[in-house]
Amino acid sequence: MSERLSYQPTRAPLPDQEQKQAALSYLNEAWAEARHDGVDGDCLAQASLFAAFAELVGTYGEDAVAKFVEGLPTRVRNGEFSLTLARQ
Repeated sequence: MSERLSYQPTRAPLPDQEQKQAALSYLNEAWAEARHDGVDGDCLAQASLFAAFAELVGTYGEDAVAKFVEGLPTRVRNGEFSLTLARQ
């Protein structure tokens, strides 16, 4: 995972919120494919976190990312990452 690939966009960049939605869609597809191939969800989660933190550190630096993750326990406890299905 130490090798970085450079991708050149083929069109104008999407607004930030649309990029986040597109990124989540790509990740959901990759997860579904990996799960179909038998990769355990916990392994996927740990690998995804590693890749995400490595990208953030590469972009913002270790100190900024360390400060960011200090707030994660509160966000997790507040349910920010919990997926609940609306039941009708």
